[in-house]
Amino acid sequence: MHPFAFHAAVCLIALACADAFAAPAAPEPLEVRIGYLGYRPDPGPLLSNVIPEPEDAGLRGAELAIVDSNSTGRFLKHHYRLDSATSETPEALLEQAARLHADGLRLFVVNAPVDTLRQLSAALPDSLLYNAGSADDALRSQSCLNNVLHTLPSRSMLADSLGQFLAARRWNRWLLISGPTAEDQAYADALRRAAKRFGHKIVAEKPWSFENDQRRTAQADMPLFTQTTEYDVVVVADERGDFGEYVPYHTWYPRPVAGTQGLTPTGWHKTVETYGAAQLQKRFEAHAGRWMNDRDFAAWMAVRSLAAAVTKLRTAEVTTIRQLSLSDELPLDGFKGRKLSFRSWNGQLRQPIPLVHPRALVSTSPQDGFLHPTSELDTLGFDAPESRCRLNEAQP
Repeated sequence: MHPFAFHAAVCLIALACADAFAAPAAPEPLEVRIGYLGYRPDPGPLLSNVIPEPEDAGLRGAELAIVDSNSTGRFLKHHYRLDSATSETPEALLEQAARLHADGLRLFVVNAPVDTLRQLSAALPDSLLYNAGSADDALRSQSCLNNVLHTLPSRSMLADSLGQFLAARRWNRWLLISGPTAEDQAYADALRRAAKRFGHKIVAEKPWSFENDQRRTAQADMPLFTQTTEYDVVVVADERGDFGEYVPYHTWYPRPVAGTQGLTPTGWHKTVETYGAAQLQKRFEAHAGRWMNDRDFAAWMAVRSLAAAVTKLRTAEVTTIRQLSLSDELPLDGFKGRKLSFRSWNGQLRQPIPLVHPRALVSTSPQDGFLHPTSELDTLGFDAPESRCRLNEAQP
């Protein structure tokens, strides 16, 4: 071979090798904008002096998740930004949502009641909404919203987690006390469903109809009010805390109290500390100056699940994020000891449910022995055969 030809061949081979071993191209920067929409109605005058929920519940969780997502996303040149809008009326919130949508936002975390969530879903059909504020069961079983995923546990998940624990303790005879609001009645319905599902018997139901100040009369009135057929546990449905705080230690029989007061199932609580949760609690307290609650965690989880999808897909496109989220290919870390995921049929985030009293974690459901063909987490809430929703088969 001619020396010049040989030299040229060597150069070509060297160039080919250099191309083969060259460093991959740097990732393209990606700006991910997320909207936070918050509206909580005024609960009205309360009969008790219950400690109110923080006004910034939910928002602070989303903010912390943005910080966490930017910390992990900087290696991929992904930058996350939160545009928040909180309103005192649902009409004002819809207007703010429309402005954010006109500005290009298509990803939203929503902390609002069920009716407002439905309105936002209809007004933003090309967007993906993460429900961090409504525990309504119908959203997961009947009135399915194709562009909504749920990170807040449903009432049925909370009631089922309690029903499993009470079944494990063989506290099978319930006295059910329910408040007058629509939310109280919805919680009571979830408790009735759980009782039937796990073999409990509601020996008596008593609607709360008193309008007096329980701080002065609980000791006198509550024992007589709870006098009925003998029960193992008093189960309370009082979501806004009108009277339930005065049931413990005032029952006719010396029995435990559970439900919205007493032993309470919740999506998150200060006393959850295992599996790295203590570090999350500390970071949240440093950020917000208070304890993290269930709506904070639901909003945090919404942003983090969205960021996990963006990291995997390298895009913030709504349809692909929704499709990935409803598949089995997006395991999520929620500091609850198990990988979390969204149910493909109704978009509900599978998650263990802590059972707590104000200063301690008592247990976590699902309880041992409650089995399921695919995931024990699906023993909590509406399983696929119990739900009309088929989000994985519907177009967003």
